Amino acid sequence: MARWRWLWLWTLVGLGFGTHGSTRPPNVLLLYADDLGWGDLGCYGATRLATPHLDRLARAGLRFTDAHSSAATCTPSRYSLLTGEYAWRKKGTGVLPGDASLVIEPGRTTLPALFQRAGYVTGVVGKWHLGLGTNTVDWNGEISPGPLDIGFSEAFIMAATGDRVPCVYVENRRVWNLDPADPLRVSYQTPFAGEPTGRTRPDLLQLHPSHGHDQAIVHGISRIGYLTGGRAAWWRDETMADEFVGRARAFLDAHRTKPFFLYLAFHDPHVPRVPHPRFAGKSGLGPRGDVILQLDANVGEVLAELDRLQLAEQTLVIFTSDNGAVVDDGYRDDAIARLGDHRPNGPWRGGKYSKYEGGTRVPFLVRWPGHIAPGVSSALFSQVDLLATLAALIGQSPDARQSPDSENHLATLLGKQTTGRREAVEQGQGLALRQEQWKFITPSDGAPIAWETGLETGNQPQPQLYDLSADPGETNNLALQAPDRVRQMQQRLGELRAQPR
Repeated sequence: MARWRWLWLWTLVGLGFGTHGSTRPPNVLLLYADDLGWGDLGCYGATRLATPHLDRLARAGLRFTDAHSSAATCTPSRYSLLTGEYAWRKKGTGVLPGDASLVIEPGRTTLPALFQRAGYVTGVVGKWHLGLGTNTVDWNGEISPGPLDIGFSEAFIMAATGDRVPCVYVENRRVWNLDPADPLRVSYQTPFAGEPTGRTRPDLLQLHPSHGHDQAIVHGISRIGYLTGGRAAWWRDETMADEFVGRARAFLDAHRTKPFFLYLAFHDPHVPRVPHPRFAGKSGLGPRGDVILQLDANVGEVLAELDRLQLAEQTLVIFTSDNGAVVDDGYRDDAIARLGDHRPNGPWRGGKYSKYEGGTRVPFLVRWPGHIAPGVSSALFSQVDLLATLAALIGQSPDARQSPDSENHLATLLGKQTTGRREAVEQGQGLALRQEQWKFITPSDGAPIAWETGLETGNQPQPQLYDLSADPGETNNLALQAPDRVRQMQQRLGELRAQPR
């Protein structure tokens, strides 16, 4: 342990910090958006949306142009982020229902557990979507295991997503604000007698579904799954963003004198998109644009809190998204009709759910005043690497057997090195492999277009090979012209898949 600590101190000095009389590592604030695309921010080229706070964050730090979530959907991205393991290695890590069991085994190496080991206080606020409990959850009692069992000291979360029941917050191990006289019950199989659904009572809806999302009605919005009771605990969609930001600010204030790691997982711009009245109608792009304005303002509030507490220079801030953008994802909210010439995924093909670049290439901004020089990085970086990378930052040694896919790219994250990963696996409806500028997509007989969203899935019956340096839109399939590269990348992807957990 002593040897590792000395190696860590020399690493700090070599990377340009820990040289000012203090070896204390920084606080870390991880800001995670939901379904935000590469092209949704001004700093990535958006002209129809104003995102001044995130643009200012980009100007003050490092903006990555080739950073990726590890999957094109939420649960697997979040699993990989916290475990350092590609989610496709473990069964049961697809998009989870709201009553799913915890998919991260308590006791294993996780990102927050490494911070705890280093003496940090750790918190999670916002969207969870990694399951809770085991088997059947008793929403009226103690909910365990959960975030507190995988390394977080404090938690204020939603169990899954805004479009899935239960529509309540969980504080540490209990549903927040639950009235014991009105017990909460949840089902994903059978509706509860006497409870209206979006299918049976569309007249009760203030926001109508475009596909699915026609089951339990909570505050005029029908969701996926059924629930009854627990009404005092039901969230208000309009105030959800404020609730999460308020909790995050309280965490920062409470722990300002000690090292902290806060994982703040915003819900925006995931569906249902119900902005607070102060943002409604302000973007000109409908509710999806409005909640992106809300997200930007929320980031501004959190950064302002760091300034107020005089913690900005001591805090490494990372902002990114769990996957690419989707426009129509289940509700008739005019997102497509109001889109105009805005391109949520920028120049990249596909989006959420897709094996094309738009599925996983996401915004990625990093700021640490005095330690990260402002600029742009084209290095290939994957969120699965945050575990090993941040472990190196705080002097921890992760268990490579439990986090087999996480690589230490601390020098890249801090802008000290211009290269990153040599290869990365991208998970959509199947797998794709990146090797530097080359992109290989495995053959598939799945539908090439997702009928629900209209987005291209990346499914084609033949292999696909693209040179992203010359063809960022993945329009020119080079598989027939480069059969040797196809064979090599297909073999390499097979080798990666065959590696044991």
